[in-house]
Amino acid sequence: MKTRSVSVAQQQAITKAHFSRGRIFLSKIAEVDGVQILSLVDNSVDFLSTIDRKEANSFRQWIKKRRAQKGAKMHPRLPLAEHGFSMLVRILTKEKGHSILFDTGSSPDCVIKNVARMGLDLDEIETIVLSHGHYDHSGGLLTILRAINKVSLPIIVHEDMFKIRGTANSDGTIRTYPEFPNREQLSSAQLINTRQPHLIADDMILVTGEIPRETSFEKGYLQHKAFAGGSWKPDPWIWDDRAIVINVKGKGLVVLSGCAHAGIINTIRYAQRITGVADVYAVMGGFHLAGKENENRIKQTISELKGTDPKLIVPSHCTGWRGTFAIANALPNAFVCNSVGNLYNI
Repeated sequence: MKTRSVSVAQQQAITKAHFSRGRIFLSKIAEVDGVQILSLVDNSVDFLSTIDRKEANSFRQWIKKRRAQKGAKMHPRLPLAEHGFSMLVRILTKEKGHSILFDTGSSPDCVIKNVARMGLDLDEIETIVLSHGHYDHSGGLLTILRAINKVSLPIIVHEDMFKIRGTANSDGTIRTYPEFPNREQLSSAQLINTRQPHLIADDMILVTGEIPRETSFEKGYLQHKAFAGGSWKPDPWIWDDRAIVINVKGKGLVVLSGCAHAGIINTIRYAQRITGVADVYAVMGGFHLAGKENENRIKQTISELKGTDPKLIVPSHCTGWRGTFAIANALPNAFVCNSVGNLYNI
């Protein structure tokens, strides 16, 4: 099975048709005093390198401080890495704080093991947001649901997450992805299915919903397929891909992406548009700049990122070493190399 290329004109026409279903309204996101983001699952660990940013602490740094405060002398086991992604997001305000889980890693048990090794309390999680339905972002979902053990825990989903999906190999065969949990398996939770921007946590966290594809160089995942009607069909756009956005008082937007299949620049621009906030303080998460078809857009992505001028940029997961290395060189004062266990205070 050959994968057809899609021209820029075709891409823009598809995007225009897709978003003609309804108007995109400005989302009135509330400002927060601060946000704390903890890397629970990522592709790499680095417990030795120093971090020259006051907003970022390595696992050993913050766990040592916490244990000293509690008078504990035991040495914790170090958290694990895998090809997957999960972040714990805590909203800080003078009144009521909020905690959500953004993605759940790849394997059933990695996120649970890391939660235990970091000494976290899962009772704080109010909502689970999934960036999209791929296995490396949802593989730990059922395990984490059982561990949290809350009736009707909200999970923000998209109908496309329940598709059977895979990637076309060069010989035309399909590598099928592990399936997303079905609705029966998720029956104890409250599934909130949305395509549009969606505010949670007292309007302090914005889930972007579907992201328009507008740049000329972020062309989707051309080898991506979905099984429907008895056959595999092209599914390059991965419309369930979305990010979360927080507006920090006096700083600007924090944009947290799972994989950025929509393109990290499309994601940032859409976050600015639907919040009405121009300043972008931090861009974090997977940027999907790894792989032959994506690495050729690294240069253009960096050019746009420079124009956005984030004060903190933390590429991880599917960004790949080439993209990460290039971002580190281009934005050295903003760049932090992520590791499982890194804690960010913004």
